[in-house]
Amino acid sequence: MQLEQRIYAFTELGKFLSQFSSEISTKQSGITNNDSFYDEMLATLTTGYLNNNWFTKDNLAFACKSWSEALTKENLQQWISKYKILETNTASKTIAIVMAGNIPLVGFHDFLSVLITGNSVLAKLSSSDAKLLPFLTAYLISVEPGFKEKITFTEKKLENFDAVIATGSNNTSLYFDHYFGKYPNIIRKNRNSIAILTGQESPEQMETLANDVFRYFGLGCRNVSKIYVPKTYEWDHFFNGMYAWKEVINNHKYMNNYDYNKAVYLMSNIKLLDNEFMLLKEDTGFSSPISVVFYERYDSVEKLKQLLTSHAQNIQCIVSEEHIPFGVAQSPNLWDYADDVDTVAFILSL
Repeated sequence: MQLEQRIYAFTELGKFLSQFSSEISTKQSGITNNDSFYDEMLATLTTGYLNNNWFTKDNLAFACKSWSEALTKENLQQWISKYKILETNTASKTIAIVMAGNIPLVGFHDFLSVLITGNSVLAKLSSSDAKLLPFLTAYLISVEPGFKEKITFTEKKLENFDAVIATGSNNTSLYFDHYFGKYPNIIRKNRNSIAILTGQESPEQMETLANDVFRYFGLGCRNVSKIYVPKTYEWDHFFNGMYAWKEVINNHKYMNNYDYNKAVYLMSNIKLLDNEFMLLKEDTGFSSPISVVFYERYDSVEKLKQLLTSHAQNIQCIVSEEHIPFGVAQSPNLWDYADDVDTVAFILSL
């Protein structure tokens, strides 16, 4: 299988996914093998929600939209142009991928990175997201049958692989280190994203920041779970922007978390800022519970930069005027690597 064939297959997958990029899907003409897969994709999305109620129609549509926009021929070529990738890889490696299930298709970038480089995937899926990727794999194989021998999903113990990419919590990373430490590996732990506010942000920026906070109910590592604000920050500015996501409280799972966390904090006499659908808690930590955003005040930008440098291992990305723009934290480019570890370079070094 040539590199151009691999690029073509993923480009066609992107076109296929574009049909499901809103809550009301629209069947399009000119999509490869669409008659064979469109209806079954709708059923798979429904199954995904029934299996995991965090995977709402809106969030599944957003995941499809993000990947459909990423998987264009131009993006794929721009991404891989910096690497020396062989047209055909006769010495293919098998990369084991242990996938998390916190947000839809969270392990897709690792999956893509292995296959675009001509290597083979041995994937262990999370039970929270076990349906969508195998279905998209079937579509991918229908476009390019050469992928069939390159992709294996297993529920058994991982065996016969050359390297591993594993994503999980700080606790599971200890398990990963124990079992996979002897192999070349990328092992990811807990990370969270932050936003730095100055108080000069526009109302539009604050509304888009709400997307970074609430998309996927805050379950992704690129969700903003903590904000840094000046000493004299006016909170109305922040809450006015967050109001764009007020309907999030109507999700029963989110509401249960909001009610629980609020009760626990109040019983502990912890001071909170509350707008009836989210809680703000002053805290030096980074990983806030669902429905809660931590905050800290800063004296100067220079001191804040020093603080963040010392905590770099806890931070996935920073949303601010000087870093990632407001509203796009959950729409990374193909070349925006988790934990700033270049997955493709790692694979090609094997």
